[in-house]
Amino acid sequence: MRRRRYRPNIYGSGDGEFSIVAEYDGWPNGLKIHKDGRIFIADYKNGIMLLDPANGKVTPYLERANLERFKAVNDLFFGANGDLYFTDQGLTGLHDPTGRVFRADSDGHVTCLIDNVPSPNGLVMNLDETALYVAVTRGNCVWRLPFSPDGNVTKVGVQVQLSGGNGPDGLALDENGGLLIAHVGFGAVWVTDARCEPRYRINTCMNQHITNMAFGWPDRNVIYITESGSGTILKATLDVPGKLMFSHQ
Repeated sequence: MRRRRYRPNIYGSGDGEFSIVAEYDGWPNGLKIHKDGRIFIADYKNGIMLLDPANGKVTPYLERANLERFKAVNDLFFGANGDLYFTDQGLTGLHDPTGRVFRADSDGHVTCLIDNVPSPNGLVMNLDETALYVAVTRGNCVWRLPFSPDGNVTKVGVQVQLSGGNGPDGLALDENGGLLIAHVGFGAVWVTDARCEPRYRINTCMNQHITNMAFGWPDRNVIYITESGSGTILKATLDVPGKLMFSHQ
């Protein structure tokens, strides 16, 4: 692995100020912005929620899978076709490997893709969207969920095995297909190539609880990183820009 050391900068409005977009009774954990501007929230307490950025109103979008309530959802990701993928983590782990990964299509049909994951967390699709990468926190690894032609999951395997820390949390993908892994408890973001061979890591300049990240726009070479131990947002400039979740043409 080629070692490169980054010192992320503390990110804010320039003077450390921030503004509150919405307050509601929930435990927001993951967030993605749809191509139509709607903001989707993976809420550990309530399920998938919808935030209207115009007025700050938060409303339920998906509170259960068919008739069954979720354990506690964790993170979410949109495919290019608009399908919503999300993890249902709850308190699962190696002692109780019953975490789930779901897909909700644009018609509202919800499918459980897999139901034996010990703590599914962040997720992202590979470059051609033929597989889903899922951070398995308690297993300290990233699983690869390949899709069969009918859209089901088959031949699930370990794509990346980590060591140390508390396990992977958020995931992201660059435009070359390289995977970025937020390693909570280790204080780093691992950056791989398309084969998931480690290229370098971004080391925190704050505490060790690196939890999630998102590429900037329009400068997709900048990545913003959340560090929950200090409640800080960091940023770093990378050599490969992030992959667009939706086309911005």
